[in-house]
Amino acid sequence: MDILEQIRIDYERFPEDQSYHLYAEDVYFKDPLNKFRGVNRYRLMIGFISHWFKDVNLQLHGIEYSNPNQIDTRWTLSWIAPVPWQPRMSIPGRSELGLGEDGKVISHIDYWDCSRLSVLKQLFALRT
Repeated sequence: MDILEQIRIDYERFPEDQSYHLYAEDVYFKDPLNKFRGVNRYRLMIGFISHWFKDVNLQLHGIEYSNPNQIDTRWTLSWIAPVPWQPRMSIPGRSELGLGEDGKVISHIDYWDCSRLSVLKQLFALRT
């Protein structure tokens, strides 16, 4: 199966049953809250999301090769926050997945289309 198709499937079932074998052992991950190396740390981060957040949904809006060594995705991640009033939160964004010579993901960099503060404000938004 093509890596593009496998990533598409992973987004559909996120955070469950991710294809960690697509990632290099020392993959570099960065988003507005985290920066680290290693597929094991990546696995722990996904496990944290799976354990603490409810009704997690990663909606894929687009996926394509921007060049032979990079896959770009556009997405919206949403979930119910683990607080008593259970607000629904979401982050629109994009990812750049760098590919190594062996075809494995060597970098995964997420960019949010909103500020960290705007995400935090969603915790306190009143339902209408």
